[in-house]
Amino acid sequence: MRLLSWNVNGIRACVKKSFLEAMRQVDADVICLQETKATPDQVREALAELQGYQIHCNSAARLGYSGTAILTREAPLQVQNDIGVPEHDQEGRVIAAEYRDFMLVTVYTPNSGDGLKRLSYRQHWDRDFLQYLQKLSQRKPLVVCGDLNVANTELDLARPKENYNKNPGFMQEEIDGINALLAADLVDSYRHLYPTARRYSWWSYRAGARERDVGWRIDYFLTSQALKARIRHADLLRHIEGSDHCPVLLELA
Repeated sequence: MRLLSWNVNGIRACVKKSFLEAMRQVDADVICLQETKATPDQVREALAELQGYQIHCNSAARLGYSGTAILTREAPLQVQNDIGVPEHDQEGRVIAAEYRDFMLVTVYTPNSGDGLKRLSYRQHWDRDFLQYLQKLSQRKPLVVCGDLNVANTELDLARPKENYNKNPGFMQEEIDGINALLAADLVDSYRHLYPTARRYSWWSYRAGARERDVGWRIDYFLTSQALKARIRHADLLRHIEGSDHCPVLLELA
């Protein structure tokens, strides 16, 4: 199975760029989107020309904010939105789709925000999301993908010393959050295959960061240990533009 995850930073804006042609070329079985910034009807309208996929959406109560979607060729056994915690379930950040031999979860993790105003909330989110995944994993192995809004190690951003414990995305509290996921039977698929690689999935729009490759790897595919032997390929598709993030890819045997 070929799976793709992409923070599109607004699906309607991304479709006006290269989204449709890029997705046809990648030819993924499942496409997971974050930060759609659209209602389900708006997502379906934007993707009307992309044939062959069921579309499942979760949108935020606040219009034009957050939102996730799963596009899938194979009909899931069931699809569920949100994690069952009212504090978190107003922003359309999670969709889970059950397949024959695994649960697929796409997530748009809250950013700690300018001035770290949401760092405390982010820590609550990380704990509750972990508990949610642990419950899901009792049913089937997991594939968890999306924008986790954290660089896990110094290899995952271009300027670690300048950012550590100073800026959102590389605070120790956030690193502790992703490490808790990895300690709970999950594997970073890209780092599993490429333990020393320095490649990124997000670049600031400022100062030509993408052209200079001053970026962060904050978009992931995590899998349960039980699926590790099936990880055939993982990649960051930097050549695909249309967002400040690039898509990330996972192929399972």
